[in-house]
Amino acid sequence: MLPILIFTVPITTAMQLQLLDISIIIAYLVLTVGIGFWISKKASKNLDSYFLGGKSLPWYMLGLSNASGQFDISGTMMMVAWLFVYGLKSAWIPWLWPVWNQVFLMIFLAVWLRRSNVLTGAEWLKTRFGSGKGGTLSHLVVVVFALVAVIGFIAYAFEGIGKFATTFLPWDLSTNLAGLFISSERMYALLIMGITTIYVIKGGMYSVVMTEVLQFLIMTISCIAIGIIAMHMISAEQIQSVIPEGWKSLWFSWQLDLDWQALIPEVNEKIKSDGYSLFGAFMMMAVFRGILVSIAGPVPGYDMQRVLAARSPKEAALMSGSVSLVLYFPRYLMITGLAVIGLVYFNAEQLMTSTGLDFEKILPFTLSQYIPSGLLGLVLAGLIAAFMSTFAANVNAGPAYIVNDIYKRFIKPDASHKEQIRMSYLASFLVVVVGIITGFFISSINHIFIWITGALFGGYAVANVLKWIWWRSNGYGFFWGMASGLAASLVVPKVLPEASFLISFPIIFVLSSIGSIVGCLATPADDEDILVAFYKKVKPWGFWKPIYLKVLETDPDFKRNTHFGRDMLNSAVGIIWQMSLTVMPIFLVIRENLSFWTGFAVFIVSSLFLKWNWYNKLEKE
Repeated sequence: MLPILIFTVPITTAMQLQLLDISIIIAYLVLTVGIGFWISKKASKNLDSYFLGGKSLPWYMLGLSNASGQFDISGTMMMVAWLFVYGLKSAWIPWLWPVWNQVFLMIFLAVWLRRSNVLTGAEWLKTRFGSGKGGTLSHLVVVVFALVAVIGFIAYAFEGIGKFATTFLPWDLSTNLAGLFISSERMYALLIMGITTIYVIKGGMYSVVMTEVLQFLIMTISCIAIGIIAMHMISAEQIQSVIPEGWKSLWFSWQLDLDWQALIPEVNEKIKSDGYSLFGAFMMMAVFRGILVSIAGPVPGYDMQRVLAARSPKEAALMSGSVSLVLYFPRYLMITGLAVIGLVYFNAEQLMTSTGLDFEKILPFTLSQYIPSGLLGLVLAGLIAAFMSTFAANVNAGPAYIVNDIYKRFIKPDASHKEQIRMSYLASFLVVVVGIITGFFISSINHIFIWITGALFGGYAVANVLKWIWWRSNGYGFFWGMASGLAASLVVPKVLPEASFLISFPIIFVLSSIGSIVGCLATPADDEDILVAFYKKVKPWGFWKPIYLKVLETDPDFKRNTHFGRDMLNSAVGIIWQMSLTVMPIFLVIRENLSFWTGFAVFIVSSLFLKWNWYNKLEKE
């Protein structure tokens, strides 16, 4: 329970929500909590029901849920700021995440993962490394990594929702608690997170998916509405008058070549602080890292949880593909609409903070000034929905590791289903508390984004790539690779606080690689029977020849996976397909019609290619 406090709540004059807007927001919050309690009985049968929905949910619902979970408010605020600052080139920056991990999942990784039929990513490692000492170490390090990642994402969400809420909600909730001052921004974040935590803890995966489908529908309507409003409010000539040369160009050279000095000089400082001035070098690193992290597979969180919750390997692949199809076009309608309104009606006073201009506030201030009552309530409900879905997905994913991989495995293996569910409630609450405490120390959404993508995921990649493609990868090597990468991701930013992603990522990558390879070669190979069983079940491509020959001794008809070339080609086409879904809505809103239709043609051609070379073969296999 969040502490019950008494506040003085004067109404601010900067923004007044109408009764209709407030009613829509309250109705939405009541509905989501109600769904959580209504469905809680079904979710409380056992851990499989609580964390994976009993593996009975159809792929399209899981896909909408996953898309909703990735439609987070913190990320949307950041992406509006990126588009404002970098123009069309901002479409490349999410490759750092990388956004196209969904493509690799769609093409082959989701099928490999789902064949395991387990509850969590840590439990999945038993199928690869067994249950000996090396397997146990690999199991434990993934649990630690998963919890660090989930806490990082909760802190990331905490920072975003606080900035957003204070712009719209009319009460000053700042207070002193036991001598500690808590700002209104933090208090709003605490209250909204508290409401979300209630329905997630009570309803588990069922309520998360059901509410996220509702949230995604609300968010899609809001996105389309904002895109239309922006196109009616802002002409192409108005946009042209407030942007520097090169802003409308998707392509880039070694240098970024965007000069805002004559328009908004502070933007040049923003570009410098972000570390994207050497854009060519940034993109080379982003592509290298993106391929590595995508083949490594999803981090142990809500994305992997949706894959494991699918009814079959085929549905896991379809679910992953549906995320890109339904997410990017509507989301970028909203992002572009708000960015161009913010450009044309730019007011530095609205973005000013004690440390200078905060471009992450473009989204809330643009909404507050230029979206009409009624629609504003729907949009705010949708954005709160976006926050709640991301937060809920992480809250549901993290405790699965605590309960299934620590409590059930090491503390009380014979715990009843009721005890396990009660422990899930407690674990969810504790994860939220630690994530919120971490959020109090975050000052910028972009800073924690860079840490999660550049440092934390950088330490994750090498060990997880090797586990798929190299038979000699073992539990000890996985443990030392993950442990050294995780330690480096926490230490390097402290030792080199001013270092950019271009410097910190290679350091973390090298340390993690050394830990992985030395750990594997300095210890015995895993049990041959475990490797044979894994290879027959999952059928990965890669360096598996000794195990393939062992399989043939008992199963001469076994066919190895020879689809590396096809999978890589489909992944490359899938990245182009996904990129077309990103840039089309941007071109549409800024009225670059030729570029829009070019993007549409690329989308159609790439879709037809994937239908022929991926979906048809998925059906046969």
